[in-house]
Amino acid sequence: MSKEELEFMQRFKAGELTVEPGTPILMEGSNAPQLFTALSGMGIRDKVLRNGERQVINFVFPGDFIGLQAGILGEMGHSVEARTAMRLCVFDRSEFWNYFKSHPSRAFDITWLAAVEEHFLGEALATVGQRSALEAIAWALVKIFQRGESLGMVTNNCMELPYTQRDLADALGLSLVHTNKTLGKLKDRQLVSWSDRILQVNDLEALSEVAITSLAPVKPRPFL
Repeated sequence: MSKEELEFMQRFKAGELTVEPGTPILMEGSNAPQLFTALSGMGIRDKVLRNGERQVINFVFPGDFIGLQAGILGEMGHSVEARTAMRLCVFDRSEFWNYFKSHPSRAFDITWLAAVEEHFLGEALATVGQRSALEAIAWALVKIFQRGESLGMVTNNCMELPYTQRDLADALGLSLVHTNKTLGKLKDRQLVSWSDRILQVNDLEALSEVAITSLAPVKPRPFL
């Protein structure tokens, strides 16, 4: 950032917030006055239907911008919850339009993030609709692992993964039993193992072949 942009961001920033695991950050239907950047820690985005069924939309990693939906549409269409201790940079939503008007290059960064999110959701929808359970779980683990690698979260082919098999099942439209059995098949092939909150990928290229996806480099993301 230029000196001018950095000064504006410091004015735009309202403070920092530390939350414990399980803390709701944004609630579906809320009109929260804050926007957030995840500085550290991991969370989850999900939506609960009237019948109580849940759809996990995606997982929150360090560097992610949270609350854009409410910033544009006035209310959240899903909820965001911390799954580990998280440190959040807090922005005042009332300054959001000044941010767009005064710094078009930063506004483009937000547009870029929204476009990437749209692309990811399109790929996730194709996965839910067209990939088999084995292919879908392999695809999800490839994406998670690549994101972890891009953030320096992977050591000796292992990364912390503070989610549950239920979270993965709810993200992919699978039953918990089917998810567990499918993870067992991938483990039997010695491609991946996931236990005690640690994901270990032994052969990312082979896992991507199972997932019917390519290992395209993860593009650098703007940091707000």
